[in-house]
Amino acid sequence: HTKNKKFTASDQAAQVKAHKRHNVKQKISDAILRLAGWRVDKQLPPLDRYVLIAYPHTSNWDFVLGMLAKWSLQLPLNWVAKHSIFRGPLRSLLIAMGGVPLNREKSSGFIEKNIELFRQRDKFILGLMPEGTRSRTHRWKTGFYHIAKGADVPIALAYMDYKHKVIGVAKLIYPSGDIHHDFAQIKAFYADKQGYRPECQSDIRIDDDNDKATF
Repeated sequence: HTKNKKFTASDQAAQVKAHKRHNVKQKISDAILRLAGWRVDKQLPPLDRYVLIAYPHTSNWDFVLGMLAKWSLQLPLNWVAKHSIFRGPLRSLLIAMGGVPLNREKSSGFIEKNIELFRQRDKFILGLMPEGTRSRTHRWKTGFYHIAKGADVPIALAYMDYKHKVIGVAKLIYPSGDIHHDFAQIKAFYADKQGYRPECQSDIRIDDDNDKATF
């Protein structure tokens, strides 16, 4: 019994320290964003499991703003990025920040693995950039959609609107199985959102001739 009490006390102390760290991160992030002229919409989906997509992605600044928003919202987000940035001393730091390295040349099974993660966890928020690059493309990668559909979780639409300097997560889409219908809703939502480099924003559409549930 004494051992259990000591463990409980230690566990509670660790939780208090973690809570304080989160509060410090939140305050610092809020201050930086406020000084930069940005506002964060603090409303989040009242759910513990969903796929979060962010658009538009046209600049390296998107990552900085995204992490500040993550800490501001105290959002337990896991995000994926190309494996090449997970090198050296940055690797441990990025993973601690919720990063998951992805080798796009060896991404077979990625969708199935993430569906399984959702099945195994009561709380899991997966963040993805459907454009897959900062450069303009003529279609989105559809892996996020197939993960959400396979895991039976909604898709949360996050945005960084440089025109109005607002960051938020404002809408949920529940995959219906009709990907064209669902993409029309997504496209309508993002119609007035502007990236750092608007000319690099990718078209919100799928490639009907080559949709292999790509990521």
